[in-house]
Amino acid sequence: MRKRRTEKKYIKPDPKFNDMAVAKFTNVLMNDGKKSAARKIIYGAFDIIEGKTKKTGLETFKQALSNVQPIIEVRSRRVGGATYQVPSEVRPERRIALAMRWIKTYASQRGEKTMAQKLAQELISASNNEGSAVKKKDDTHKMAEANKAFAHFKW
Repeated sequence: MRKRRTEKKYIKPDPKFNDMAVAKFTNVLMNDGKKSAARKIIYGAFDIIEGKTKKTGLETFKQALSNVQPIIEVRSRRVGGATYQVPSEVRPERRIALAMRWIKTYASQRGEKTMAQKLAQELISASNNEGSAVKKKDDTHKMAEANKAFAHFKW
């Protein structure tokens, strides 16, 4: 191996909740380096969640994140001219990254007015095991289940 492994970059926890997951999600949500704008959206969404549900925003966020995380996914594998969709387990860091990406993507596609409202609604529905992000996880799992026959190509 020529190149050495890249070092894992560690980020500072979120200033308000002192939580690494919220800090990571802030970075996922951020556009053009506008971290303060991303934080405003997240904190606004947490306030909306607290108004609509009896739970805290952070609690709902954690629940939504755990409900959206995929356990298994398919990866393309070329074997002798044919490409197979091989099911494989998802690494813990990638699970979180995918969940955050899906929540952000499907929140931005919602119909509410502001991004904070969209994010709040997506987090509430994801914490209740419904909504587009959870559907995406279920679709990923179904795809892996359907391609179980190719699991022997994994190595």
